[in-house]
Amino acid sequence: MRLKTKFNQFGGVYIPEMMVKSMQDLETAFITYTKNKKFRNELKSLLKNFAGRPTPLYFAKNMSKELGFKIYLKREDLLHTGAHKINNTLGQGLLAKYMGKKEIIAETGAGQHGVATAAAGALMGLPVKVFMGAKDIERQKLNVFRMKLFGAEVISVESGSKTLKDAVNESMRYFLANVESTYYLLGSVVGPHPYPTLVEYFQKIIGEETKEQIISLENKLPTKIIACVGGGSNAIGIFNTFIGKNIKLIGVEAAGNNIKHGKTLSEGTIGVFHGTKSYVLQTQEGQILEAHSISAGLDYPGVGPKHSYLKNKNLVSYQSANDEQAINALQYLCKKEGILPALESAHALSYVLENQDTFTKEDVVVICLSGRGDKDIGVVMEHV
Repeated sequence: MRLKTKFNQFGGVYIPEMMVKSMQDLETAFITYTKNKKFRNELKSLLKNFAGRPTPLYFAKNMSKELGFKIYLKREDLLHTGAHKINNTLGQGLLAKYMGKKEIIAETGAGQHGVATAAAGALMGLPVKVFMGAKDIERQKLNVFRMKLFGAEVISVESGSKTLKDAVNESMRYFLANVESTYYLLGSVVGPHPYPTLVEYFQKIIGEETKEQIISLENKLPTKIIACVGGGSNAIGIFNTFIGKNIKLIGVEAAGNNIKHGKTLSEGTIGVFHGTKSYVLQTQEGQILEAHSISAGLDYPGVGPKHSYLKNKNLVSYQSANDEQAINALQYLCKKEGILPALESAHALSYVLENQDTFTKEDVVVICLSGRGDKDIGVVMEHV
């Protein structure tokens, strides 16, 4: 048995020949161990007792009252390490351990994936190297320190735009040179097959829990589900259960500011980037453009191939929010509900605030609060 390698024209395995066997080995291990009772039980226990699942589906009563329709927040921000990333790093970290790998490497932008990987590595007893753009290291100092506390080595990437795409480039180079002993723990539903499918598998628990919780609370499914989209793992995680269920699914990507932007799905074209075919911000010659967002986690010029497929099939509506709108949404949730969201999640929140007139009093809306905003305090202080 093999996994599906493409989502229509998107996805695939565009990698150097030296990496092909490692991807085949990863696919085989994933298929084998996700059917293994011991592996599944160990992961289930870790998600519950280490990460803190299930996360609440919180009724935002103050926000709901003011806007005139019901709003629920899927509280991934309450997980250990502060975001949905831990779902994936526990799954892949356990996979690395079962495969007998000697070390784990990862890339990170906002630092949440790096922190979650460092925590998982400490738990599994495996050394961790995290590649991070120099620009992101500067604006995410708190997360860099947290990674180091967990024992990870943080490697500053000085090339290119010094952000997430360059961190991915460097981690891939390192992996290529150490392919036998190293497990590359990719952080989102991007990259060559089987990573998009593998990460989706470990994140789908978000949507599965949401379905069970909303039916318990409302005795029906929501009318709309909204999530931010960078690479797109939290969005795929919550959308997965509801695709094709007559529910409006809305992905919100970063629009950046008046000078630089990053609307990959709105303004990108189809190309190959980091081992997969998807929508990409690129020149006519195929050179990758620099993306920008106030949120380091959305600062990426590509997107997961399944999101590209969902866009082309009109199964998800992809919108955008700019830096100012994200900051405003973050402040709004703080003052209205006493919850500090990550800047990534604030993009999803801002869609609701900016498009209030498109909702009705019958709407039951779920927003994926993918992470908490402690890591963003320094950036927010510069903009308020």
